Amino acid sequence: MSRSGGRILRRTITRNGRRLWPGVALIGVHQACEAAIPILIGVVVDGAVTPGDGTALALWTGALGLLFVLLTTAYRFGARQLMKAIAEEAHLLRVEVSAKILHPRGARTDLRAGDLLTVSTSDADNTSYLLDYVPRIAGAIVATAISAVTLLLISVPLGLAVLIATPLVLIVLQLGSPRITRRVAEQQERAGRATSLATDLVTGLRPLRGIGAQEAAAERYRAVSRRSLAATLRAARTQGGYLAASTTLSTLLACGIAILAGWFALTGRITVGEFITVIGSAQFLVEPFGLLAIVPSWIAEARASADRVAQVTDAGLVLPEGTTAPVAQRCELHLSGVRHGPLTGLDLRVAPGEFVGVVARRPADAEALMKLLAVPAAYEGRVLLGGVPLEDLDRDHARRLLHVEPHHADLFTGTIATNVAVHDDGRSLTEALGAAAADEVVGTHPDGLHARVAERGASLSGGQRQRLALARALLTRAAVLVLHDPTTAVDAVTEHAIAQGIRALRHGPDAGFATVVITSSPALLAATDRVVVLGEGAVTTEGAHADLGASDDSYRRLVLR
Repeated sequence: MSRSGGRILRRTITRNGRRLWPGVALIGVHQACEAAIPILIGVVVDGAVTPGDGTALALWTGALGLLFVLLTTAYRFGARQLMKAIAEEAHLLRVEVSAKILHPRGARTDLRAGDLLTVSTSDADNTSYLLDYVPRIAGAIVATAISAVTLLLISVPLGLAVLIATPLVLIVLQLGSPRITRRVAEQQERAGRATSLATDLVTGLRPLRGIGAQEAAAERYRAVSRRSLAATLRAARTQGGYLAASTTLSTLLACGIAILAGWFALTGRITVGEFITVIGSAQFLVEPFGLLAIVPSWIAEARASADRVAQVTDAGLVLPEGTTAPVAQRCELHLSGVRHGPLTGLDLRVAPGEFVGVVARRPADAEALMKLLAVPAAYEGRVLLGGVPLEDLDRDHARRLLHVEPHHADLFTGTIATNVAVHDDGRSLTEALGAAAADEVVGTHPDGLHARVAERGASLSGGQRQRLALARALLTRAAVLVLHDPTTAVDAVTEHAIAQGIRALRHGPDAGFATVVITSSPALLAATDRVVVLGEGAVTTEGAHADLGASDDSYRRLVLR
């Protein structure tokens, strides 16, 4: 187990102590009562049944009833405390993992989306289950200890058989724990890859159908799924073999104790009541023996999951924490000598109030520029927002000043209002919907803003999704707004209306907003103040859209259609 994974497990126990330890105590009481039942029955036989004492039988029967009441009550309240602790710990772990994944400075991890989803769900749950294993172990030890002491009092050889054989069985079974850990970790890794690929394929299903690549994609998923299935089967076989061995050994131990007790009863070394107690205790011990035998398998699974949780929560940040906040709300965006991915020394300056179009000869350059501004990433050169390096800015403040809307924007299950009106003050929402031509989308639904939106916006067309996402971006009123191909799924008339709407909303008199649109759309570019052309990762030319269209043949080929 990695030190980080071990730390996660130790913290799971310590921060849930107020629920865990009372729960452990109550489960211990429950198991003690369970262990006391065969003892009490043996006493009843020797003290009431054998001598034929009806009064004693009634008293002991009442005592047995009270024991069952205590047993049931202890389990009920103990289980309630433990289930609350497990649910709360799983929630806290999911929040911690999600917070690191969504950290505005970016988590430095190689795990893909599907792996991260598995860590934040299955692995978080598996780690929290340690809070179920601890009371089970404690209860099993209590039950074994009481039964062993009882057997020692009845017969020293019987007690020694339990005290010596039980640790030996556990030591033998512990040898399989590392193998289980490896197999479970491999299973979780393979399952995460399959989930990640499935997410990618579902998200890109329409483009795959458009190019006729769905069969190739399906075959790729089948291959990954087979590997995941093989890893799952290997883990299941290992755990199944371990379970079979633990069950066999614990059952043989219990049977051996029962046989030895029967021999002692036949030879007169123990009474009938004591024999019944021994047989009942031996039968009862099958459960705690089996649990103590299989618990290394459970711990191994929790250990593997804790390691994966720690891999995310302990991941470093791509960018260091920033503490500076720009004073001015009208910010200039300035990139100088930026090297990132295919960008090879990009210089770009966008002044407050300026509307700038960016045309990339290579799609990779546009994607790299958008991701650099949207997602924390390592780069060379300088990126200044309001005169402050981007990595030095307080990220929450930076997000309020700089908003990047990607080409593939996400919509969520809910209504149009919950997807768009994040910063609704009434008038701003109306203006943003009009500028993005999204008011037409709202108008086509009888429920208006309260129209339902399916997961990922599946109930809307591509153009409708784009317009709602654009309205949401405009509604942020960010000092610097970066848009990447915001109108590829709308018709030419709507595209022209959107271009004019953005211009009117963000670049009216004294507005002071800066807008960057990464696109090859003539309608959008015609509305800009100037156009910057990227080629081979750097600026090759710039000027007004009309001037470039009239003088630059390569520019015309890029944008005029």
